[in-house]
Amino acid sequence: MRDYYRDFLIRNWEAGDRTRAAAVISYVLSEYGLGWEPKGADKDVLQVEEHYLATGGEFWVIEHQTQIVGTGAYYPVQRGEKAVEIRKMYLLPSVRGLGLGKYLLQQLEAAIAARGFQQIWIETASVLVEAVKLYESNGYKPATGVETKRCDRVYVKSLRYGQ
Repeated sequence: MRDYYRDFLIRNWEAGDRTRAAAVISYVLSEYGLGWEPKGADKDVLQVEEHYLATGGEFWVIEHQTQIVGTGAYYPVQRGEKAVEIRKMYLLPSVRGLGLGKYLLQQLEAAIAARGFQQIWIETASVLVEAVKLYESNGYKPATGVETKRCDRVYVKSLRYGQ
C-alpha cells in the first residue's frame, strides 16, 4: 500500500515504525482514558510481523511531513465467513476532522474486498465517539460478542453483493 490523501502518505508498516506507531496508539488510548496494554490487547502492535503480515493481514501507517500521525490494520479472524477484523485504526487529534478517517476506512475495505474477504468485524469502545460515528455512518451494524476487555461495542459489515 502506498497512497495519498491530501498531503498524507498512507503506506505499509515497516519494522522501523514499531515504536512510533505504538506511541500514536498509546497516546490516543490515553486521550480517551483507555489503557495501553502491551502484553494484552496491544501486543499485536509490537508484533506486527506475527499478528498481521504472517496471517495475511496488513498494517498501515499514515505519515504527515515524515511524522506518523495514524495507523490502520486488519487481519483474518475465525468469526464469520471469510472474515477479517479491522484493528488499530487511530488518528492523532491534530489530523482528525479532515476526512482522513473515512478515507482510511474506505481504503482498508477496498484492500479487504480485493483479497476476497466477505465480512469485516470491528471492536471499539463507546468513549471513542468519533470512531463509533464513523463506523455506523459507513454501514457497520451492531453485533454481539466483544472479545477485547476495553471494548464494549462490536460491529460487522458484509462485503457481499458488491457493497
